[in-house]
Amino acid sequence: MSIFDQDMVDELNLILKFPTDSLLQGLKIHHDATQSIVNAASRLYAKGMITQSDGGYLTDLGIDVADHARHIQSALCSRKGNH
Repeated sequence: MSIFDQDMVDELNLILKFPTDSLLQGLKIHHDATQSIVNAASRLYAKGMITQSDGGYLTDLGIDVADHARHIQSALCSRKGNH
């Protein structure tokens, strides 16, 4: 595996949308969501990262993945010269 494919990117983008303020806050995928978001949620659920196929809450695994994704996002978004 040498790249993030589009499915992975969609999953990462969705997992980054989960609230970070409280584990008691979840996410609901609405009926008007794009098919890529619906599919990403379904895959994250199948992988055990979220509690419902249409969102819900992050599982322990999902919390870990979201934390790593936020670190990656932060590192990739940092300005040049900020190491």
